[in-house]
Amino acid sequence: MTFFRKIHVILLLSPFWDTKIYSNRLEKEVMAENSRYMDGKLFLKDVREKIRLRLEEIKQSLDEGQKEIENMHEYYWENYTEMDQYGYEDYDNQQALLNQVNANQDRLALKHRFERMADSPFFGRVDFVFDGEDEAEPFYIGIGNFAEKTGMTPLIYDWRAPVSGLFYDYDKGPASYEAPAGEIEGEILSKWQYKIRGGKMVYAFESDTKIDDEILKQELGNNGDVKLKNIVRTIQKEQNAIIRNTKDKILVIQGAAGSGKTSIALHRIAYLLYHDRQNLKSSNVLVLSPNSVFADYISHILPELGEENIREMSFDLFAYKELKDTAADCEDRYDHLERIMKFPDEQEKERFRLKQSEDFVGLIEGFLATLEDRLVDFREVSFRGAKMTEEELIRMFYFKFQETPLLARMDAVMEYFVDAYETLKGRNISDEDRVLLQEKFDSMYVTKDIYTIYNWLLEDYGYDLLPDVPYERRKVQYEDVFPMLYLKYRLQGHGAKKNIKHLVIDEMQDYSFLQYVLLNQIFQCRMTILGDYAQTLDTKQQDVLRFLPKIFGKEIRKVVLNKSYRNTYEIARYAGKISGITGLELLERHGKDVEEKTFSSEEEMLDEIKDNLSLGENGYETGAVITMTEEEAYDIYRLLVKRGVDAAYVDRDSSAFKRGLTVTTFYLAKGLEFDQVFTIRGKKGNPLKNQAEYICATRALQELYVYGCEDRQNKRTGESEGRYPG
Repeated sequence: MTFFRKIHVILLLSPFWDTKIYSNRLEKEVMAENSRYMDGKLFLKDVREKIRLRLEEIKQSLDEGQKEIENMHEYYWENYTEMDQYGYEDYDNQQALLNQVNANQDRLALKHRFERMADSPFFGRVDFVFDGEDEAEPFYIGIGNFAEKTGMTPLIYDWRAPVSGLFYDYDKGPASYEAPAGEIEGEILSKWQYKIRGGKMVYAFESDTKIDDEILKQELGNNGDVKLKNIVRTIQKEQNAIIRNTKDKILVIQGAAGSGKTSIALHRIAYLLYHDRQNLKSSNVLVLSPNSVFADYISHILPELGEENIREMSFDLFAYKELKDTAADCEDRYDHLERIMKFPDEQEKERFRLKQSEDFVGLIEGFLATLEDRLVDFREVSFRGAKMTEEELIRMFYFKFQETPLLARMDAVMEYFVDAYETLKGRNISDEDRVLLQEKFDSMYVTKDIYTIYNWLLEDYGYDLLPDVPYERRKVQYEDVFPMLYLKYRLQGHGAKKNIKHLVIDEMQDYSFLQYVLLNQIFQCRMTILGDYAQTLDTKQQDVLRFLPKIFGKEIRKVVLNKSYRNTYEIARYAGKISGITGLELLERHGKDVEEKTFSSEEEMLDEIKDNLSLGENGYETGAVITMTEEEAYDIYRLLVKRGVDAAYVDRDSSAFKRGLTVTTFYLAKGLEFDQVFTIRGKKGNPLKNQAEYICATRALQELYVYGCEDRQNKRTGESEGRYPG
């Protein structure tokens, strides 16, 4: 029974209703109202007016709430000296204030959501007939729920609501959705897609199949937004299954470039936040992102979907902070990449892989098994009439506290001694005496310096040692950062980040076995892991799914996305030839052919870039010149600016993604997309040349230019050899 038929029945049963006089009129009015709900344009007009009225009510309520807060503050300052001595009145006042502030925050969040909805209240509609009913009920779908009044049946349903699954998962015909009361079955009579901008209907499109490719092409063919788009209007059935997956603890998404895997992961987080508000908040979610620019690029997605933004961090930066007490500085992945591109060294590449491998974890564990005897020199401890013999120390160290990490074990022994001393003396030990006692127990360690102990490890297994220098001069190479962090955790222990209940790992192919071992130790929670093995930042591709079950157990669900949506057909075919990947399904959105050119001089190449740039009022929103190395990027940026080109230079310290032209490296461009891309080919000896060109190609939404320069290649080779002696 539809909403309007329910009203009809209620009115007909009313004792004040004269059916002989009014039934025909009522029938006409209900039918007219129902007709307005089945007409997208009329419904848009009605619902925008209702949103406007709700916003006015909320604004009034906010003003009243703010006045109430001000009154509470005023009352407190006028009366706090006269409040009861036990503080009950003060406590009640503070609680009332807190409740009012929280209520205002909720109203403010609602106001922001409705303001966003006023511009585009809905994007889809499903006309659904429930089993046993005769008439279809329209369900309008938008970025959030909207009802005329709180507690009333929604006029617009959140895209994450159970009923909204009908829009994404079914064509015309039999359909069902899972509601709190159980499975609801029925039939879809029609599906509509809408585009509304500035409160005006741009188009209304009835689709009797899936979310129509023509609509998808139109959306993707528009000039790119400055940042990553939300995809609620165009979520595909296979994407929706991932987004609404609540069962799997570890969900791994292997997706081709442009398959929407990052968007899907963020929409999944929005869905989980919506469906599990009691247990999951935005503060409980962490994204491991490759860099700050990428973090900025995706930062608007969750707020657009009605959720607070979530935290993000680079795992490299996390490791650096964890090792801050061990070394003054650490390299990051980008330092490593720059070095292997400028000074290719097969031995270094092989050493790096080995130090991140399962085998090296085994070597560390073997080293730890023999470390106890060489790390500790036991001596009797005497303190103000109390003592612990060498034999007692050994027994405590090796047996009573054997499960305690090695460098934390003596602290446990000391605490045992302190407890015994305080019990014997009947008083607590002073802070000064505790410091003296700590020194006695710590002195039994040969060293507690992780850097020194790590050098013992390297020496034992025949590796080159780290420089023996004071703390302030220590800079740990990237190949040693995570092995050293693993050793530190095994020796000192670590606290699991229990506040994090869901971890998103992007660019999964760039994390090593050892890094995943560490992540599993630090974040014992549900995870969404995503990436594309073709976009590896190593000279060899790795399939992390080979070893993930060893680390996380068998609770892993793998999903493969083989359809690419980002690039035009021409660009996607070109990228496929570089990677050698076959079997991808390409969206047939056609555009300009890829342009490949080799220039004899740098000046010619730069002039060509300037001539082909089409950005601004009558052009595209975003463009990029993408190079191999940081040095090349800065050089080209400087020369383009000299030619009057408005450009932004993005390096590893950048934190914002902007419209216009960006000049950066391929490894910083990974995960981003641009309307126009100009790839500057690297020299033939670059071990990452193939991966880099694939990554560059797959960044382009509309146009791709691939340029080489004989003059630049020769010049850069000579300069690099002179500037970076190694």
